[in-house]
Amino acid sequence: MAHPKIGNLAPVFTLKNQNGEKVALKDFRGKKNVVLYFYPKALTPGCTTQACGIRDTAGEFEKLDTVVLGLSPDPEAKLHKFMEKHELNFDLLADEEHKIADKYGCWGLKKFMGREFMGLIRTTFIVGKDGRLLHIMDKFKTKTHHDDVLNWLQENLD
Repeated sequence: MAHPKIGNLAPVFTLKNQNGEKVALKDFRGKKNVVLYFYPKALTPGCTTQACGIRDTAGEFEKLDTVVLGLSPDPEAKLHKFMEKHELNFDLLADEEHKIADKYGCWGLKKFMGREFMGLIRTTFIVGKDGRLLHIMDKFKTKTHHDDVLNWLQENLD
């Protein structure tokens, strides 16, 4: 499945966050840039490293008028536990049926320890205030993901 094209409107969605509250991409249109980062599984080492990096740089994202949303196929209860355990300060959205991951081209064949399976492919999308897709990141390290996103935002946003 292919990613949406840069310059096009980002696929819209409404999902529930870690507290069961509905969050829609359209809620941010005209107000903030949005970083959508898709991650495979809450409470795992790589995903925790990635989330904590974002948590620790929340002030930098705010200065750039940017909100971060994490999306995974985990249920709300697991997202709530992830948020509480690591004191995360941004919304995590439950895409249990991977419908949004499908729309964004992030659900596909993965290989791990010699086996192949369908799963979420770690990818980040940056959406502008007008709702258009500005950038796609699919090659990064979880340890430096937050810095990579911030650097792109600082270099490319007015």
